[in-house]
Amino acid sequence: MQLIIVESPSKAKTIEKYLKGKYKVDASEGHVRDLPEKRLGVNVLDNFEPNYVVTADKKQTIKRLSEKVAKADKVYLATDPDREGEAISWHLMEVLKLQGKAQRIVFNEVSEKAIKKALAEPREINQNLVDSQQARRVLDRLVGYKLSPLLCKRIKDGLSAGRVQSVTLRLIVDREKEIKGFNPQEYWHLVATLKAGNPPQFKALLTEKNGKKFKPTCKEEADKVTEILKNGNFIVKDCKKTVVKSHPLPPFTTSTMQQDASNKLNMTSPVIMSVAQHLYEGVETPKGHLALVTYIRTDSVRVSVDAQNSAREFILDKFGGEYLPKKPNVYKSKSNSQDAHEAIRPIDLSVTPESVKGILDKNHYNLYKLIYDRFLASQMTDAVYNQVKIEVENSGYVFKTSGKTVKFKGFTAVYDDYKKEEEDTEESKNLPNVEVGDELKLSKLESEQKFTKPPVRFTDASLVKIMEDKGIGRPSTYASIISVLTKRKYTTKEGRFLVPTEMAFNITDILVKYFPDIMDVGFTANMEDKLDDIENGGKDWRKLIGDFYPAFADQLSKAVKDGDETTDFVCEKCGAPMVRKKGRYGKYLACSNYPECSNIRPENVEQSDEICEKCGATMIYKTGKFGKFLACPNYPTCSNIKPLNEEKCEEKCEKCGGETVVKKGKFGKYLYCKTCKNTKSLAEDAGICPICHNPTRKMASKGGKTFYGCSHYPECSFMSWDMPTGDICPTCGKFLVYSKDGKTMRCSDKECSYAVKVKNAKQ
Repeated sequence: MQLIIVESPSKAKTIEKYLKGKYKVDASEGHVRDLPEKRLGVNVLDNFEPNYVVTADKKQTIKRLSEKVAKADKVYLATDPDREGEAISWHLMEVLKLQGKAQRIVFNEVSEKAIKKALAEPREINQNLVDSQQARRVLDRLVGYKLSPLLCKRIKDGLSAGRVQSVTLRLIVDREKEIKGFNPQEYWHLVATLKAGNPPQFKALLTEKNGKKFKPTCKEEADKVTEILKNGNFIVKDCKKTVVKSHPLPPFTTSTMQQDASNKLNMTSPVIMSVAQHLYEGVETPKGHLALVTYIRTDSVRVSVDAQNSAREFILDKFGGEYLPKKPNVYKSKSNSQDAHEAIRPIDLSVTPESVKGILDKNHYNLYKLIYDRFLASQMTDAVYNQVKIEVENSGYVFKTSGKTVKFKGFTAVYDDYKKEEEDTEESKNLPNVEVGDELKLSKLESEQKFTKPPVRFTDASLVKIMEDKGIGRPSTYASIISVLTKRKYTTKEGRFLVPTEMAFNITDILVKYFPDIMDVGFTANMEDKLDDIENGGKDWRKLIGDFYPAFADQLSKAVKDGDETTDFVCEKCGAPMVRKKGRYGKYLACSNYPECSNIRPENVEQSDEICEKCGATMIYKTGKFGKFLACPNYPTCSNIKPLNEEKCEEKCEKCGGETVVKKGKFGKYLYCKTCKNTKSLAEDAGICPICHNPTRKMASKGGKTFYGCSHYPECSFMSWDMPTGDICPTCGKFLVYSKDGKTMRCSDKECSYAVKVKNAKQ
């Protein structure tokens, strides 16, 4: 038996369909091993050795996979074809002890052809990819686990920081600061509506004065220019008629897919990536699982020759030869991109969006159509436009206008970037035929006050774009970063726009102050390049962490100490000065000799005259849930506490004869033996136990409901929801209780009707 292990159960179903039972396919359901959740898990003193543990929710998965591995002759690890997928395969190799028994296979699309090709070309684990992912994981853990406690201490509990998350948050906060600090400048638009010898009339905007850019800056200036223009002549200065071509955009990368889907489909980045993952792994159809697109985490625009040829045949058949370029369109990825995968494209062009519309929900259909159309358009001919640009001069002032009409649709027959077209409506108008020197007639001259606008807040799409442009993070991380910022409530949404909360400003200010490198966009982008160097085999991952960590640890130490204020208090344990710190419950004093001495105590300690009978120390006053009390200062070594103003009682403990005091609890006063801890109710409404005739105590159940129990428990286990009278029912022999208003004495048995009114009943 041969076993294939993938990440997703959905992908496993799709592969099983293609392999027709020749292989067993199972899923790890993501990571099976990771750094521990509640501790650092990285030994900074031992070359940053990570301590990986099997996550609790994957123990059953490991057990199931181990049983299948034991029966298998050969194991293929087919996790996703990227750094993280390679690392998951490596962890599986380690946990399942697959050395010598397993090989790695990768495929860019979940199709029968691609899977069979991968099975024919197995390889070993790529350790460079694994090390690059390890470096990222360890780096992010060190930054996150060291910075987050600092934020919790300095601002509030529950905050988190991250290497890429925090610098992304800074982009949002800095943009908001720009908006708040923006000073709008006034300017005026002058628009002339002009007529030529033939229709149509057209509008032109004032842009120049005497060869230099010009816009009136106030109403007085606009009025002055208007008067000059009305007395002058509008003469055609220049008229250019050209044919322009628009080249199709390349197929989607992860980033451009998120941007386009956000703009056109109004989907958030996390939703886009979730839907795209389903399209890659496979969706349920009447004919079984069907995968629709290639791998969706990529920054490459390359497509395979087979995919190009398939697209060309499809275009020729459906649209005709004029829509097919003489040579296939080839696109180049950015110089720093990892070209390990193809661009995102449909696996099979014969599976049109219309053919699956009935089996996909709205989001899945819309995203598949977007991916499908973008890829198909990328292999089509240019769109061709007739373009006219006209310049009109009057008294040294130049007005400009332009118009563009479609001559040949080309790729826009399939995929039109309509967001751009909406912005370019002025470019889409027809203009009259004019010649240089023609005099035009003024129909209308309008002036409109305008103000410069502040920068626009980020949307999911524009944030992804700037992250990509600045090299922050990688395509697979964009959506998760945006999701974390939202879940942590560092950002909120106003329509489609991301707005930082007050918390975001506080976090950013502190991190920028103490960690300028971490919060620097260039530093973060450079770190991504160094992670790429590890992947390409040019750098040791531990050295990368080793070069980064000492300076970071030094900055962290300064940040922690900077919030401490030296005091005149002396540590009673080691004699070092105490410093004032701020914790979740306010300010407190801590020994400056930490970690050698970990002594802490409240800032304002009030000593008493009482001596601790357990250790002999002078007791101090503290304030708790029920007010002030005395406590031993040697806590936690000595945990002795005493209530204030204890009321002594002459009555001795009925169990041991020891000294008793009166205490006050949730249900009133009670006797407490200082020797054997026995308690006895003193409440006036305690009632009488009908069994042993001792007082009952008012108590509370786990659910908070009150009941009455005998004060001699456990010798007497009597309990009642109602206050017992101590008497017996003359009708049935059960015990009698008081009603809640205290005016009636009735039988405790609800089936017994005995009840009498009483005077001076206990309330």
